[in-house]
Amino acid sequence: MAFEENEISINSQGGTELTKRGIASRIDPALADNFQIICSRVREIEEDKIRIYWLHDLPEDPEASHLKDGSSRDRFHRMVFSSNWQYQQYIAKLGYPENSKSMVIETPLEPIELVEKSKDEVRLIYFSTPNRGLEILVPVFKALAEKHDNIVLDVYSSFKIYGWENADQQYEKLIEECKNHPKINYHGAVPQAELRVALQKAHIFAYPNIWQETSCRCLQESMSAGLLCVHPNFAALSDTSGGLTAMYQMDTDPNTHANIFMQQLDNAINIVNDDNVQQYLKFVKAYADNRFNIDKISNQWQRLLEGLVIQYPDAESRKQPKAMFRYKVG
Repeated sequence: MAFEENEISINSQGGTELTKRGIASRIDPALADNFQIICSRVREIEEDKIRIYWLHDLPEDPEASHLKDGSSRDRFHRMVFSSNWQYQQYIAKLGYPENSKSMVIETPLEPIELVEKSKDEVRLIYFSTPNRGLEILVPVFKALAEKHDNIVLDVYSSFKIYGWENADQQYEKLIEECKNHPKINYHGAVPQAELRVALQKAHIFAYPNIWQETSCRCLQESMSAGLLCVHPNFAALSDTSGGLTAMYQMDTDPNTHANIFMQQLDNAINIVNDDNVQQYLKFVKAYADNRFNIDKISNQWQRLLEGLVIQYPDAESRKQPKAMFRYKVG
């Protein structure tokens, strides 16, 4: 398999895996057979393949630390990063070189068709794992629900999306709060098709993110679905948003963050159904659909692979350098 799976990804339906499988399904299998495309975690190296290291993690991740060593980097014919923000982080924190072996190919998006949304209520949605800001969102929403009687929050959040059955236990109290509140619907992990329908009905992506993301598929999909996206300028979120969302200044103090987020979310609830805002959100959708379009990004991958086959036509040309780097995870 050119787009490699490992012991962690094999049971996952997370953003990285959906992205990888979506691109893989659009690449000619005969072309792909020349490649070993490794997402994030290096295990075995295939000497006869053209090796692409497709990075999704932060440079602080232990699985990425080997890239400090030039002989480790030399094992790969190309490094692909998920965002320009992520690439700059590797340069700053790992001393990663700026050279032609590296490139950024953004996370792709399958555009979401716009449907008419209800004017009788304002639906907020959160659809990421619980550790990325749900603990800020829930108390803020509960407070705003006392002010706005027409708001509803749909929470699609569980580590089960990664196949981690027991990881939700540390957030059990927070999840129970969601289940017990009359204006919050807790859905857990659901298939992607069901989530896309929920996005079509939602008005606001409420995302007080506290986890550094290297790119944000959730934000892309929310922009495509015509949602007003409320989130901080944290990590790659500002890169992903293009500055077109209801983005606010991040503060690492949880109480300060919650208060800033509450103000921004309150304003979003008040204005989201305004005709001018709805017209603007159509522009934001067009931006996301064009910038992240999966057909465009698949073509970028196709051109990359075709060029590398010309550059490395046979097994002999693909061999690792003799000063081979060896490392052990952990």
